[in-house]
Amino acid sequence: MEDLLNKIDKIVIFFIIYTIVFLTFFSTINYTLPFVLALLFALILKKPTKYIMRTFKIRSSIASLITTITFFTILVLILSFGIGMFTSEAIQLGKNIQLYISKNSSNVYDSFEELQKYYKNLDPNIINAVDKNFSSLVTKLSNITVFITGKIVSTLLGFLASIPYIIMVILFTLLATYFFTKDIVDVKDKFLNIIPENKTDKIFYIYLETKKMLVNYIMSYMLIIGITFLETIIVFLFFKVKYAIVLSVLCAFVDILPILGIGTIYIPLAIIYIFLFKNYITAFGIIISYILVSIIRQIIEPKIVSSSLGINPVAVLAALFIGLKLNGISGIIFCIFLVVFYNIFKKLI
Repeated sequence: MEDLLNKIDKIVIFFIIYTIVFLTFFSTINYTLPFVLALLFALILKKPTKYIMRTFKIRSSIASLITTITFFTILVLILSFGIGMFTSEAIQLGKNIQLYISKNSSNVYDSFEELQKYYKNLDPNIINAVDKNFSSLVTKLSNITVFITGKIVSTLLGFLASIPYIIMVILFTLLATYFFTKDIVDVKDKFLNIIPENKTDKIFYIYLETKKMLVNYIMSYMLIIGITFLETIIVFLFFKVKYAIVLSVLCAFVDILPILGIGTIYIPLAIIYIFLFKNYITAFGIIISYILVSIIRQIIEPKIVSSSLGINPVAVLAALFIGLKLNGISGIIFCIFLVVFYNIFKKLI
């Protein structure tokens, strides 16, 4: 009984400490973001830097400078290529929408005229009821439009105001990545010299498991998003959907959103093909593809995350469901990390 109480006390203490650390980390991320990114980048560049040092017999400072500049150059080129292609297709999409509206404006006007004639021949009571409902609908739509417009303007102003912060984050991330990469080779030895010998194994085990967990967690979701992107672009190319690259990138981006996810792209696209293009085969194919991609996503996510993190798939499902109900994406991250750290904690007690 006493052992059980001690175990429960340890679990409660673990949960409290974990919650405090989690909330502290994410509440201060605005101030620590450059250094968190720099540490992740430095861990990625650790092996290439060591390889360059051994191969060319150069100092860590020069090797770190080479790998850091190369890494950020490749990153900038990839982002520039992606943003350029995305912007080009988005501009073309806007032009085509405008061209479609201008070409079909007469058809829309004729349809409106026919609808108006039919409307005038209805019963007066029906007309009054429709007028009341229509005015209420117009009021609601205008309020929604004002709200959305205000949100767009505020978001745009917020983005413009945050440009100096973004530039500062990029600069500090670049510099911190260089210094972290230069020193990371000796970090292990310095770290172990500070720790008392009887605690070295456990603390270093936590460090290794935490690093492996973070890398595996990020890579697992990158893999899931990549699979969604490939599935989407194959579907869109098969059905000859225009702007397949832009829409596939958007699907990969919204794939991390809870509840809706890729439905925010697939469903409106199917509606457009039904009502605007009258292409029912493509619309039906998009809807079926949406269902299949969503089912595949739900099947592979627990499997990939559980195998990469070394935890039971049922625990992953529970963490995903409880986290989603708790607080969306942040709730999922909290619960997944809670399960992983608890597994590490169990091995140490």
